[in-house]
Amino acid sequence: MVEANSLFGMPNNYPYPSLDDLSVFLAVSKGRGFRTAARWLGVSPSTVSETISRLEARLGVPLLVRTTRSVQLTEAGRALAERLEPVMSEARAALDDAASSQDTVQGRLKLNVPGAVMVDILPPLIDGFLAVHPHVRIEVMVDDRLVDITAAGCDAGIRYGEHLAQDMIAVPIGPRRQWGAVAASPGYLSKRGVPAHPRDLLEHDCIRMRFASGALTEWEFEKAGETLMVDPPARLIIGTGGAAAAIDLAVAGRGLIQSFRNWLDPHLERGTLVPVLPDWWPVFDGPRLYFSSRFMPTPLRAFIDFIAEQRALAD
Repeated sequence: MVEANSLFGMPNNYPYPSLDDLSVFLAVSKGRGFRTAARWLGVSPSTVSETISRLEARLGVPLLVRTTRSVQLTEAGRALAERLEPVMSEARAALDDAASSQDTVQGRLKLNVPGAVMVDILPPLIDGFLAVHPHVRIEVMVDDRLVDITAAGCDAGIRYGEHLAQDMIAVPIGPRRQWGAVAASPGYLSKRGVPAHPRDLLEHDCIRMRFASGALTEWEFEKAGETLMVDPPARLIIGTGGAAAAIDLAVAGRGLIQSFRNWLDPHLERGTLVPVLPDWWPVFDGPRLYFSSRFMPTPLRAFIDFIAEQRALAD
C-alpha cells in the first residue's frame, strides 16, 4: 500500500502549482518563448520567466532549456504539456458548466480574432450577445498572427479561409461573402489619372498595409475567371491595426488603397473616395468562428447558438 506522504514521491505539504502557473507553462510550450507567451497572456516576459522558474522549483525538475535564441522543452516538460493541455481545457469547461444553469449562462468567453472583424462584424454580435447573457465575461484578443488558440488560452478564434486542424469545427460568422475594393480620392485621380487595368497600379502611389508578421497584404484582382496578383509601389505602409488611418490618408489624396469594400462603402457613398477597377474587385468567403470539437465551454456554446439565431434572422 502506498503511504499518503509518498504519493507521487511528494510530501503531504507539497505546494502544488496553481492553475495560473500551469497555464503560463502551456503558453510557453506552445509559443516556444517567453515573449510570445507574454504577448498571448497580456503580461510581461519577466513575469512569465519568474512563473516558470517558480514552477520548476516546485516540481524539482527542469521543464525548459533556455538559450539566448530559443526555448525548448525538456523531456519532462514535453510530457507535462501533452497531458496538461486537454486537462486544463476540460477543467475550465467544467467550471463554466457548473456555474451555469439552463436559464443563466456564466463564465468567460475568450476569442482570438483578426483586426478585420473588429470594425463592423464582431462588435454588434458581442453587444447583442451580452444583452442576452449578462453574466458572461468576454475577452477579445486582437491579433493578425495565426496563433494557436489553445496556447493563447482562447476558447475560439475567427479566421478568413485558414486550413483547420482535424479536431476543429468552423461556422460562418458575419457576411457569407465579402469583397476587396480599391479606391482613391477624386483629387488624386484628377491629378494622376484613373487606372484602367490592375497593371496600371504599378505607376501609382499606393497605401499598403502590413500584417504583424511583417508580410504586406496582397493586392488580388479577379475578372471573368482571371486572377491577378499585383505588388504595387507603396508610398505609405501602415500596420493593419491602423486601417482607419490608412483610409483617412486615402481620403486626403495620398494614394490608392485596397481594403474591405464594407470599410470603404461609407466613403464611397459620400463621394470622398471613388471606386477604382470595380470590375476587378475580388470576392471571398466571409470569416468563420472556429473551435475545438473536443471541448465546448457553456459560454462558447451559447455564443454559437446566438450566431446561428442571428444568421437565421438575416436570411
